[in-house]
Amino acid sequence: MATDSTKTEVGSYFISNYPPFSQWSEAYADDLNTAMHSPPREGVPLGLYLHVPFCRKRCKFCYFRVYTDKNAQEVETYVSALVKEIELVSQTEAMGGRPFRFVYFGGGTPSFLSPKQLKRLEDRLRTSISWDQAEEVTFECEPGTLRESKVKALRDMGVTRLSLGVENFFDHILEENGRAHLSKEVYTAWEWIEAAKFPNVNIDLIAGMVGETWDTWKENIRKVLEFSPESVTIYQMELPFNTVYSQDILGNKIETPVADWPMKRAWVSYAFDELAKAGYSVSSAYTMVKDPSKVNFSYRDNLFGGSDLLATGVASFGHISGIHYQNKTEWADYTGTLLDKGELPLKRAYRPTPEQLLIRETILLLKRGYLDADYFRQKFGVEILEKWSDIWKQYQEEGFVTINGDRIELTRDGLLRADGLLPPFFEPQFQGVRYT
Repeated sequence: MATDSTKTEVGSYFISNYPPFSQWSEAYADDLNTAMHSPPREGVPLGLYLHVPFCRKRCKFCYFRVYTDKNAQEVETYVSALVKEIELVSQTEAMGGRPFRFVYFGGGTPSFLSPKQLKRLEDRLRTSISWDQAEEVTFECEPGTLRESKVKALRDMGVTRLSLGVENFFDHILEENGRAHLSKEVYTAWEWIEAAKFPNVNIDLIAGMVGETWDTWKENIRKVLEFSPESVTIYQMELPFNTVYSQDILGNKIETPVADWPMKRAWVSYAFDELAKAGYSVSSAYTMVKDPSKVNFSYRDNLFGGSDLLATGVASFGHISGIHYQNKTEWADYTGTLLDKGELPLKRAYRPTPEQLLIRETILLLKRGYLDADYFRQKFGVEILEKWSDIWKQYQEEGFVTINGDRIELTRDGLLRADGLLPPFFEPQFQGVRYT
């Protein structure tokens, strides 16, 4: 998204990797196999991502690989495939006996699984891996799928961080946007979560859901502050290509129903101000934390800094020994015969150049709100202030960054449009290509 367009158009805005996913291909399969079967790079942390792709409903703004129509037998088929994949992954040379620094159960809705299914999944996973040494084990939850027994089961599993997808507290907005839960389920779930004493609970909100107004937004922030979670993450609503809303806009040529970017930025800015008054600090362009000394984001920070990530589950993204990769993206391909034959369900990959790895870390770490030029000097032998002096000069003039010695810091205006500031760092061949 160019920083000056105001309407929320169809297309990807949020940047989570580089080079763009659209450039990954099956042509890099040999590189990926070599990486999987080579010893790990020394001193590189290792994470594990597990994709649980089930949901009660598909939200109208969702672009993830999720399924809303699978029965208990199909869920069991998938969980068995996931366990088998992790068993195979744990035997690769790339794993190299390293402990996981972070583990992330994402989705879909991992909390879709019943307490029994969760216990069985954990028991089977623990025959090949352990997350006891991980500094963070994150589990994404949809409020309406939680039960007291399930919350307790997650705590017993060793989950240290719950991420609760509240998105909004108004039922008419939740319903309009296709969310499966209603607000009363949030309040019920919160009592169980507090009783279970998780070290870190995050609440997700989305600024700019269809139907949002200033009045509802202010009330959303007031309610979040009442809950007082360890962290609050606020995404600005966007319209990637394969969402219900996007298909309506492109197919029926309807006007975009989503608030424009200046409005969404104003809402996030208001939220940051209110959270700051309550003692929260900025942790990234999306996240405020109550106590920075207590809450760190191991998954995010290690990922941004080039850690290895073993990605498991259908369509999930990972990177190992410098190679980016994605798993098979279709149910039948993922749960099919490959795993039984002892083969990993890998679909496509990409081998970034050293220049691309430098760009990747620059743009992803900038999303935290600041960069330290000395970090790049030590790690890459590159002076990023000189290399991209024209971009920094422009962003300083536009009021998006300040530079003090080696520290490059996003201003509030810069934070609010962080993803829109990143494409100018892309290499010429990736400027303007479709991101996903």
